[in-house]
Amino acid sequence: MVHPVDVHVGKRVRHRRWMVGMTQHQLAEQVGIKFQQIQKYETGANRISASRLWDIADALRVTVGFFYEGLEADTDAGPQDGDLLADKEALELVRSYYAIPENQRRRLFELARVLSEAA
Repeated sequence: MVHPVDVHVGKRVRHRRWMVGMTQHQLAEQVGIKFQQIQKYETGANRISASRLWDIADALRVTVGFFYEGLEADTDAGPQDGDLLADKEALELVRSYYAIPENQRRRLFELARVLSEAA
């Protein structure tokens, strides 16, 4: 049986990998393992050892604590309704948003705010 903490940590690995635009192959290469192992970590099928989590955090440029953020809310039976990071489209949107130059990004943000208020 898969433990909810392992699932949460795996989802956080996947989300961070997506945010930095890294493939499973690239992360696996940096950590020194096969990409299939990354797949198992990301689904929570395999637990990540402390030393491996340290290496993954280093490769993804975050602290180890990043993978445990929001854990209390995520250990319930199913995915959270407000978990935007669980949506691939939302992750892609956030990555694209931060790729836009800052002055244009602020304008886009204001436009989105106005449109959401009008909806």
